[in-house]
Amino acid sequence: MLNNEDFTPDIQEEASIIVLTDDEGNDVEFEFLDTIEYEGDEYIVLMENVEDNDEVVILKIESLDDENENYIGVDDEETLNAVFKIFKDRYKDEFDFTDEK
Repeated sequence: MLNNEDFTPDIQEEASIIVLTDDEGNDVEFEFLDTIEYEGDEYIVLMENVEDNDEVVILKIESLDDENENYIGVDDEETLNAVFKIFKDRYKDEFDFTDEK
């Protein structure tokens, strides 16, 4: 799935929509939700821009220079859970979070 690949931004933010190109050359639209700092690294929180989608994608931000960055999939469950918890705490009044086990 998308959160296990390296991505390079194809089109930058426009009205909170980001288009990422995966390593196979496919463009995927995401809604930008937030940027979260965790243990010295920055993570971007996105939601795929399709109807009835309710899952977020968390990618680590890797700065290439002042204007360019890559987004890298995060394999560490502990990090993903910690970043998602920060996101849920920030937006508890804006989103209806349900815990799936």
